[in-house]
Amino acid sequence: MADTRSAPPPAGLRAAPAIAPPPKRTRASSDLWRMLPYLIPYRVRWVSMFVVALLSLVATVSIPLMTKAVIDGPVRHQDQQGLWVLGTAAVGVGVAEAVLWFIRRWLVSRATMGVEADIRKDLYARLQILPMSFHSRWQSGQLLSRIMNDLSTIRRFMSFGLTFLVLNILQITVVTAILLVMYWPLGVVVLVSIVPITLTVLHFQQEYTRLSRLAQDQAGHVATHVEEAALGLRVVKSFGREDYVYDRFDEQLTGLYDTQVSRVSVSAKFWTLLEIIPNLTLIIVLGFGAYAAGHGYVTMGTLVAFITMMLSLVWPIASLGFLLSMTQESFTAANRIAEIFDAPREITDGPRDEAPRGGRLELVDVGFRFPDSGEWVLRHLDVTVEPGETLALVGATGSGKSVLIGLLSRLYDVTEGEIRVDAQDIRELSLDALRQAVATAFEDPTLFSMSVAENLRLGKPDATDEELRQAIDVAAARSVYDLPFGLDTRIGEQGMSLSGGQRQRLSLARAILAGPRILVLDDTLSALDVHTEAVVEEALRRVLHSVTGVVVAHRASTVLLADRVALLQHGTITHVGTHAQLLAQVPEYRYLLAADDELDDGCERQCGWEDELRPQRAGTDDDRSLLEREVLERRP
Repeated sequence: MADTRSAPPPAGLRAAPAIAPPPKRTRASSDLWRMLPYLIPYRVRWVSMFVVALLSLVATVSIPLMTKAVIDGPVRHQDQQGLWVLGTAAVGVGVAEAVLWFIRRWLVSRATMGVEADIRKDLYARLQILPMSFHSRWQSGQLLSRIMNDLSTIRRFMSFGLTFLVLNILQITVVTAILLVMYWPLGVVVLVSIVPITLTVLHFQQEYTRLSRLAQDQAGHVATHVEEAALGLRVVKSFGREDYVYDRFDEQLTGLYDTQVSRVSVSAKFWTLLEIIPNLTLIIVLGFGAYAAGHGYVTMGTLVAFITMMLSLVWPIASLGFLLSMTQESFTAANRIAEIFDAPREITDGPRDEAPRGGRLELVDVGFRFPDSGEWVLRHLDVTVEPGETLALVGATGSGKSVLIGLLSRLYDVTEGEIRVDAQDIRELSLDALRQAVATAFEDPTLFSMSVAENLRLGKPDATDEELRQAIDVAAARSVYDLPFGLDTRIGEQGMSLSGGQRQRLSLARAILAGPRILVLDDTLSALDVHTEAVVEEALRRVLHSVTGVVVAHRASTVLLADRVALLQHGTITHVGTHAQLLAQVPEYRYLLAADDELDDGCERQCGWEDELRPQRAGTDDDRSLLEREVLERRP
């Protein structure tokens, strides 16, 4: 993983200081040329391929000239021996042309597939190092469309379109020059016919480019919808909304269909004109050629060779429509890929590779706001957590707890202030070193379509079976041993074959297995029943004594894991103290946890209110929750 993060894109693809997502470019062709450095490792094959292609072009042009020599020589003079010699030579040239075509295709296919694989690997590596702010703005289907469909479009252009575009233009130029030398009046007719072809290309190019980009973007939206519908199938079915989801898909697909039809319509007009013009030119050449041959201006061999060469131009000219269409598609595909390469990385490695050993965590006047927002999510956060100490973060929904958790492992970077580990600003640490020191178990865990053991070892690839067992025991996740193949059982995409509680416990086990100096629990026990939670908390207490702990808590039982509690309000820490101190002194804190029955019991014991509340406990149900009523009356 370290190699993947550190591997930069080629020199031509280094990130520009643009703000993501970047605007759509108007000069997309430059983005395609930026892919040329990927050809360097395969330069021998490419040079060989072009040499072979030029030789095959020479053979193609030679055959009409040999036809002229046969007609004006052995045929005209009835030289049977000469006819055999030239005829055999012509056959040899034809066979050589076929062999050269086979060699060219073999060379180019290996080279372009390598180029596609190299770009795809760099693009995937780029996605891994781009910040969470980038991924929060981009649809996963758009990224999938770029890394699969757009790269395939570029490969097809490099393997077929680019080669034939160069060869066909070269063939048109060379053959036209030869035709002018053979008989310049007819050569001028051929040359003049190129003018309307050029005008046709310029006329349709812009509209086809626009439709190509729109179709590729819409394909990304369709891919996003399919992915979301597949992952959310349980929700869709539970609400009986299959028809609604299908209608949305049908609407998006219809839009893509309409765009594709419009693009085909433009392409059809393009192709039609490029077919008609060469055919009209051929008719004119036949008429004037017959007249010239009848009056002795040209020999019969020259006329046959002229017409044969003229016919050899039909495919290169007619294919220009297809090749230029492919070129425009590859331009827009390269444009879409370059948008990812050009997205600012924002979060970069620091110079220190050694992971902290102590685990002292300090927040010094920390503030954060998203790049595209002027509002502060967090501001003026100051708190210190000593090694072996656990701090609970308590706050209302939207108070910034999850963002603060993301800052600790640099999923986001602070906007102001510093986060320090062992007195070292975490921005001075390499990402590998920091994430060895800080491990996070999220409330909504992500599990991958791999075995249980592979999911757990994401935190520590070299973990032994004994270490796996210990982490599973702490997380009370022994139910994984009951799966059909135990720890080798593949748990399916997103771990949907497991319950929410099982996924949370595996996420917790994964974080514990990593052996961090700072363990962050983002309300990791929210999906557990009270009995399982008690077992996990008992085991966690032993783990937390040996690390620095940060626990996001919504329940009093989770808060009791911590040595101190920080109350987060409106993006800042307003109070820090023990659970008992905040219960006694901070009404807002009591209000946040008032609905938890365990709080009532805890308050009675820790705040000395047990005797005061005992008479009300014997009264009605309305009187039972005196503390909760009191807190509600004091609601800020």
